[in-house]
Amino acid sequence: MRQSPPMPGEGARERRLGEMIRVDHAGEFGAVQIYRGQRAVFGRSESKAHAARLIAEMEAGEQEHLQTFDRLIAERGVRPTLMAPIWRVAGFGLGAATALMGEKAAHACTEAVEDVIEKHYARQSAALAEVDPELKDIVDRFREDEMGHRDTAIAQGARETPGYAVLSAVIKLGCRAAIRISEKI
Repeated sequence: MRQSPPMPGEGARERRLGEMIRVDHAGEFGAVQIYRGQRAVFGRSESKAHAARLIAEMEAGEQEHLQTFDRLIAERGVRPTLMAPIWRVAGFGLGAATALMGEKAAHACTEAVEDVIEKHYARQSAALAEVDPELKDIVDRFREDEMGHRDTAIAQGARETPGYAVLSAVIKLGCRAAIRISEKI
């Protein structure tokens, strides 16, 4: 017997939760790649040891987030983004390029990325309030971490970067585009 197609709206909640997990997994993966790119540059210079240490600490936090989303992807049967190979190169490249521009530019990159992610997580948290308490708790906890990374970047001089407004705007635009793409693809 032939199965009829799903009715409109059927499975919408599960699809939306899957999109949230997929995009959050992709975002944490991308963040790890950005920090790896920055560390690849700063780790080569003794004079950049402080920046390398801060970036390694933030990367470790993002790696923990990624492991959580790895688990959720497996437990809930969510397909990861097909864009991962592109996000790997783009993230590492963005991290390395901003680090080559200097410590303040690397921190401006962190501030821009974390600002977009913090707002993204805030929207997800509101949407998850009555839908998925476990995922909401994870998103809320990670949002706090991202705000900490953003604040660290600001304290390290992110906004003193020459061309800060343009650099920040371009990075934020790229992040928002990556979010939209990773939700679906």
